[in-house]
Amino acid sequence: MDQRDPGSSPTLRVIDEPLREIGGRGSRSTWSSITEIVQHRQLLGRLVNREIRARYKNSTLGVVWSLMRPLAQLVIYYVAIGQFLGAARNVPDFAIFVFTGLTIWSLFSEIVSSGTGSILANAGLIKKVYLPREIFPLAAVGGALFNFVVQFLVLVVATIVLGRLPLSPNLLYLPLAIVLMVVLGTAIALVLSAVNVYLRDVEHLIDIFLMVFFWASPIVYSVTFVNEALQGSWIEQVYLANPVTLAVLGMQKAMWVAGVNDPSQFWPDDLGLRMLIALGVSLVALFLAQRVFSRLQGNFAQEL
Repeated sequence: MDQRDPGSSPTLRVIDEPLREIGGRGSRSTWSSITEIVQHRQLLGRLVNREIRARYKNSTLGVVWSLMRPLAQLVIYYVAIGQFLGAARNVPDFAIFVFTGLTIWSLFSEIVSSGTGSILANAGLIKKVYLPREIFPLAAVGGALFNFVVQFLVLVVATIVLGRLPLSPNLLYLPLAIVLMVVLGTAIALVLSAVNVYLRDVEHLIDIFLMVFFWASPIVYSVTFVNEALQGSWIEQVYLANPVTLAVLGMQKAMWVAGVNDPSQFWPDDLGLRMLIALGVSLVALFLAQRVFSRLQGNFAQEL
């Protein structure tokens, strides 16, 4: 007959243990979310590394593929818009102009598109363990930044080859444009990644959203054409209030030496101030996006 103390039973010991919270609540404060992300920073780094490796897994050319799409777009736009439609005649160093816009645009579009599907792509992990779910869209941001660095290095090499290396105070626009695109893209990605869990059509609608933003920004055409067509009207001011447009213009002013030195090219007044205001608005949008994400993330496991 077993003479052991009933209190020593593993089942009874588990019952006597106090309840402890091991996961996050449905809605957490912004500071709590930031703290959890910092605590999981090593995991975030591994997810970014996985994001990059998965993209080029079993690929012979590897990271070179990150250049193929923007280079193909460059050739298409250079021939179709620059040569056939004659835009290159009015835009100096048209190839550098287009590739500059495509480089900063690719950063934004990849953050938004990859970030939107990041929660669904990691459904298996989310259903098994508790993690701060924001790290999945942030991992997409990290992967997009890696590709941006590769494309930016190619852009720098191109400016050196053409003798147009940008060495002027206008380079200050470069970090401002990058930060603006990262903050705005992250805000949009956070909201859309959460909504996409409940409404799967979002992942398909994002292509239309990005197409509109692409043509609403001076990437393959100069903002000078917009100024000549709208003549400083309120529509032009609305156009120039677009943060993506401002980031593209900032990137061009930093890297497109021929355009900055050409008096025929139009540049908005107080571009730096406009970009700072857009960055402030984007930071507010990022805070609100995190709050929306925090509200929606509580039922991710059930919906997935």
